[in-house]
Amino acid sequence: MPLEIPQLLDALNSVTAIPIISFKDGKIDDTGHAKNIDYLMHNNYLDEGRKRVIAIAGTSLIHHISETEQLRLIDKTAQQIGDDGIFISGIVPNPIHQAGQLIEAQSELQRPPDAYLLMPLTGVSNPEGVYQQYMAFGEKYGTACGARFLHYFRQKRDLSAVIRLLNDSPHFIGVKIGTDEADVEPLVEGVGDSGIVMWGIGDRCTRPAQLGAVGHTSGIAVAFARASDEINNAQRRGDYETSAQIEADIAPLEEIRFMNERIYNYSAVVEAMLLSGFDDITAGTGGPFNPRVPADIQEQLRRITQDLKRYH
Repeated sequence: MPLEIPQLLDALNSVTAIPIISFKDGKIDDTGHAKNIDYLMHNNYLDEGRKRVIAIAGTSLIHHISETEQLRLIDKTAQQIGDDGIFISGIVPNPIHQAGQLIEAQSELQRPPDAYLLMPLTGVSNPEGVYQQYMAFGEKYGTACGARFLHYFRQKRDLSAVIRLLNDSPHFIGVKIGTDEADVEPLVEGVGDSGIVMWGIGDRCTRPAQLGAVGHTSGIAVAFARASDEINNAQRRGDYETSAQIEADIAPLEEIRFMNERIYNYSAVVEAMLLSGFDDITAGTGGPFNPRVPADIQEQLRRITQDLKRYH
């Protein structure tokens, strides 16, 4: 049975772990990916017995795998998580018809996703078009497939349109902020009780939480789950000092991931996993368009990873 929306929103007040997809010889390493999901599920440090939230999304490199591969990956991941966790599937929204086909197919899986994260739109668009298209999209697939959507907010010009969307569509239940801290308060105020406003730029999230963001996404949880979980635990109890202390520990890794327009968002995590020496996770050998990092970045990550091992 799918979660009711209030239960789902409460569950999303958490860390949404977005693991890298591990590749071997240019192909998805199914065994390695399964090991990474096992690590996340078996190393859950969230308080109050909360379930792990996992998403296959941009940091996972979904933009670089085919529809067939994505459907197979989502199916395997969802079944592995089962009812023990919350599962979100990232969907690239253009072409929009293809996105709809993916949602139809995923909704028919033995264990369908709990929600779909609509990734940033590419190509020419305008705010009114975003509102109109997503309203229609949400109505069609929300009604036919029972789909619940999170909007990945990356275009500041779309702020008002996104607020309208969440207020007007019962199928859009939240927004993931991918711009900057300045947009937290306007979105929180504008969205109100119509959905969750989640921070989406990694574990450097203490200030966004103080401004009203609820929960955050993490691309490093696949290697350092305790850090991400303890940040969220601290924020939920209003302990922003502890949250900031842990954030400071992981900040050097996050700074490399997000430098120069997120150039090493995927590959820095892969390198940290390789350098860690941990045998319960699999990094792979680099993904499409995302090879191993240069030698100077590797040396920085070597030092950083040693400092972070206690958070594994």
